[in-house]
Amino acid sequence: MATRTWWESIETTGSRVAETLKKLVAEGNIRRIRIRQDDRVVAEFPLTVGVVGAVFAPVLAAIGAITALIAECTLEVEREERAPKPEDRAEETART
Repeated sequence: MATRTWWESIETTGSRVAETLKKLVAEGNIRRIRIRQDDRVVAEFPLTVGVVGAVFAPVLAAIGAITALIAECTLEVEREERAPKPEDRAEETART
């Protein structure tokens, strides 16, 4: 099964990072998060499929501590999308 990955940049402030990250992780297609200030990567955290709750808490705490020191930053999020299987596409076409 083929996957497609891409990066998305989200401008945010230190006080809104935790809220933004919770929403992103809830979407479930995040592979990696980078925190960038200007042209410099401050931190990078890989996320695996199924990271939730207590497993994500230490990462969120680390990100919160880092971004508390930064007034403005950019979150770079690597997303992943699985391409549908050929049989799934055939079913979808048949329904329309």
